[in-house]
Amino acid sequence: MRINGPVGILALQGAFQKHADSLNELGVESCLVKQASDLEGCSGLIIPGGESTTMNLLVQSYNLYDVLREFAANHPVMGVCAGLIMMAHEVDDARVKPLDLLPFKALRNHYGRQVHSFSTNVRVALADGNAEFPAVFIRAPGITDIAPGVEILARHNNEVVMVESGKHLALAFHPELTGDTRIHEYWLRKFN
Repeated sequence: MRINGPVGILALQGAFQKHADSLNELGVESCLVKQASDLEGCSGLIIPGGESTTMNLLVQSYNLYDVLREFAANHPVMGVCAGLIMMAHEVDDARVKPLDLLPFKALRNHYGRQVHSFSTNVRVALADGNAEFPAVFIRAPGITDIAPGVEILARHNNEVVMVESGKHLALAFHPELTGDTRIHEYWLRKFN
């Protein structure tokens, strides 16, 4: 795995530190992104979980919307939970202006509110074949209206929970909360 420069983690709110811990475990440098200049020299970007309407407001107020779209045009992006919502083409909530990085529709809180959070194993199509992965769903979004060319990597109860297209990866669940770094490692292979 050859990565030129640190991996940025959008750090406006949400569980960004856990992603830094996962990257550190893999021996990959990270940097917290709070303003446009923080992206300089970054080799990719993680948009973490959090609260999508709040994240959207902060992206707008920090003038990061166009910066993130431009960065994503040339760099790998991984979006987790709220990050998945931000990466979508369309969201079922008019308060969120998504970045339109992947052609699907995101459904906020599709799996219920905070009290409906759960953990389960899902089968994920990783580089070395299908593998069981411990998935943590917290106010998890749904994925629907997936355009052709977007690859489905995981389902839960026949519903799509992980997709990729090109160097971009979006997940409805939280791999950073499991101590299992295989999904981060899978995404990092896209940097070459």
